[in-house]
Amino acid sequence: MRKRILFVCSLLLALQVSGETLLRNAPKPLPPLPLSKQIKWQQMETLAFVHFGLNTFDDKEWGYGDVSPEIFNPKKLDCEQWVKTCVKTGIKEAIVTAKHHDGFCLWPTHLTEYCIRNSPYKNGKGDIVGELAAACKKYNLKFGVYLSPWDRHQANYGTPEYVDYFYKALKELLTNYGTISEIWFDGANGGDGWYGGTKEVRKIDRKTYYQFERAYKMIDELQPEAIIFSDGGPGCRWIGNENGFAGATNWSLLRSKDVYPGYEKYEELQYGHADGDKWVPGECDVSIRPGWFYHPGEDTRVKSVDQLVDLYYRSVGHNANLLLNFPITRDGLIHPVDSANAVNAHLRVQHELAHNLLAGLQPHVSNERGDGFTAKAVTDGKYDTYWATADGVKQATLEFELPQKKKINRFLLQEYIPLGQRVKSFVVEYYCNKQWLPVKPGEETTTIGYKRILRFPTVVTNRIRVRFLDSRACLCINNVEAFYSGDDRLPQVTSKEIEVKGYSFTLPNVDAEEMEKCMDRNDTTTCFVKGNEVLIDLGQKRLIRSFYYLPDQHSYHKGLIANYELSVGLSPDKIDQVVTKGEFSNIRNHPVWQSVFFAPVYARYVVLKATRMIRENENPGMAEIRIE
Repeated sequence: MRKRILFVCSLLLALQVSGETLLRNAPKPLPPLPLSKQIKWQQMETLAFVHFGLNTFDDKEWGYGDVSPEIFNPKKLDCEQWVKTCVKTGIKEAIVTAKHHDGFCLWPTHLTEYCIRNSPYKNGKGDIVGELAAACKKYNLKFGVYLSPWDRHQANYGTPEYVDYFYKALKELLTNYGTISEIWFDGANGGDGWYGGTKEVRKIDRKTYYQFERAYKMIDELQPEAIIFSDGGPGCRWIGNENGFAGATNWSLLRSKDVYPGYEKYEELQYGHADGDKWVPGECDVSIRPGWFYHPGEDTRVKSVDQLVDLYYRSVGHNANLLLNFPITRDGLIHPVDSANAVNAHLRVQHELAHNLLAGLQPHVSNERGDGFTAKAVTDGKYDTYWATADGVKQATLEFELPQKKKINRFLLQEYIPLGQRVKSFVVEYYCNKQWLPVKPGEETTTIGYKRILRFPTVVTNRIRVRFLDSRACLCINNVEAFYSGDDRLPQVTSKEIEVKGYSFTLPNVDAEEMEKCMDRNDTTTCFVKGNEVLIDLGQKRLIRSFYYLPDQHSYHKGLIANYELSVGLSPDKIDQVVTKGEFSNIRNHPVWQSVFFAPVYARYVVLKATRMIRENENPGMAEIRIE
């Protein structure tokens, strides 16, 4: 008995020492860091919006606030049908438009007469916010509410009295419907409206009028686990478009003092801020139809399965969450076509990512921290284990050897975000014909964050690797997976290069007639420039992230650029920021459109420098160039 006690004590001591060693050797967190509720939010990945209200019956997107509640009368409303659709689609949360800009409230508030109490629905006894909350609880779906700060109906909008009304309404939603997972505030604020019959334009100071700090405090007190959505968060941020995708470069960081509801530089939100001081991950909102509210004329314009699958990869696969909107019909249901396409898209994604070819493999690494932070952690299927490099090691290689050659066209990576977002640049390569070649995802491979999924033309190999080129601190990678989607069709990641519109530009140092040849969308003409540098003037400051180059298309293919360097600047005398450099692989034998992607950057001037030509002493030739 005594020996057994001594053994148990020794074992406990060993485990304690082991745990303490592990903690001591763990990488230091790299601020800003996510809250635990933000991590849980991002792990949901796909969410649902349901837009429903007077607009549904008035065939409008933004109601003016002057329509009678008597038109609101869904005959077959079934919130459980909405939730069942969400469950089949893999969605984890549903957010309802409790009050849109027209001011009509979908719950029986006594703060205003402009609400569901005064509609024919259930003889004024209905409560759609409550019905959806109950259905979500029944099917274990998280529940969220959208409360528009703008109100085109209320006569006192624009005064301090309206702000008090707004907070009373918010308090009702936070206290009467159980646990709220997400509260949605959008950036559409102030403008023309009915405003109690005045029918005028009212403007407010978006930064100060709503006193949003007051909202954050109330939510923290009444619903502490709720995520707050707005242009700048603080829980999650608008992605800067309503098309459902994030930038391939996507930091979960924002400069909190810069961004506010209605932020004018909203295009930045697609990428986040690399130098941000607050953790605010992106949410990609998009409607399954052109409009957010139901319009019968859009029954034939529902997004296809292919389009929805593409959006998944460009949102969840770009370190963001996808918020898919279902416009509820006038009967009070999700339209069967909308439901079928969403479900089938989910099944397609599940099929494409069903068989992880790297599961359980022991990768080879160029650097390893040890003591529980070994490379084996990236294939063990556990979220809270991760491979880490030694302090200060910001570059490393992670290589996998498969038992036999396999087709691969999907690659998934995850950083251990509880310790911060770190990776700034990486490349995925496969071994073929005794050399390492890069896969071609058609987008920049810069950030990773919670999840990054690359799609690329199918490769066949038994060796694949990730080279991490730069990071904010030592690497912390908790998951790496590879898949074959079952289909060799090229993924629809970007538009065909020849169809890329691009910004207008001039070449200040090139004759006008010659310059026209690289922008005339005619691949039979080629612009040749003297020297090894081309100065490109975009005419104004632009946010750019890609460069496209079509070499000379004549039979001899003159002026082929082998290696390049791209630099940017805001003035012609200071173009010194190198954004990327590399080679146009196989351009001698395959002189097709070349695509260069880099982290988004503001610039007016771009310099393309040919650091090596296929044929020495030739002048660079460009049939076409584009910048976006």
